[in-house]
Amino acid sequence: RGDQSNREGERRRRRRRMAPEVVVIDCAGHMLGRLASIIAKQLLHGQKVVAVRCEKICVSGGFVRQKMKYERFRRKRHLTAPRKGPYHYKAPAKILWRTIRGMVPHKTHRGALALGRLQAFEGCPAPYDKVKKLVVPEALKVLRLQHGHKYVVLGDLSTAVGWKYGEAIEELEAARMETAKSFWEAKKADLIAMRKASA
Repeated sequence: RGDQSNREGERRRRRRRMAPEVVVIDCAGHMLGRLASIIAKQLLHGQKVVAVRCEKICVSGGFVRQKMKYERFRRKRHLTAPRKGPYHYKAPAKILWRTIRGMVPHKTHRGALALGRLQAFEGCPAPYDKVKKLVVPEALKVLRLQHGHKYVVLGDLSTAVGWKYGEAIEELEAARMETAKSFWEAKKADLIAMRKASA
């Protein structure tokens, strides 16, 4: 029994040493439920996770069906004092956060600490715009959703139910992409010049 617990502790310490301090996940093109379950497990293992571009997450099912489902969810409220909850978030980042919360024992101390390790954003704000971002192959739409099946992008669904910042996020993302493109062109030119100089 003692040897087994020692081995478990050693395995946990090794995993902690190997894992980066913060993992930044680019959520674009991922399925909501699959992505949320993988992030939830990582949070419970002690990993800090930052989710960016949450407005590009995909949800399986057609637009009309998903909107009707959200409207049914929205009608669930405290009868005499709706301000007491449940709270119906419209922002894509908060929808992802709430989905992950449902997969974490957030009312325990361990679960609350795990949820505290999560950050979710629409778009890609600084400093994460200049950080290497990862994808989760187990949750990618192109690998997990069968060809021809309907899906809806979370940003479009959020806009349809009252989220007001979709256009602002699109403008900010377009500006960020332009900056990133000019940076990459300059870097590519430098690499070509270095190769020519060393040849």
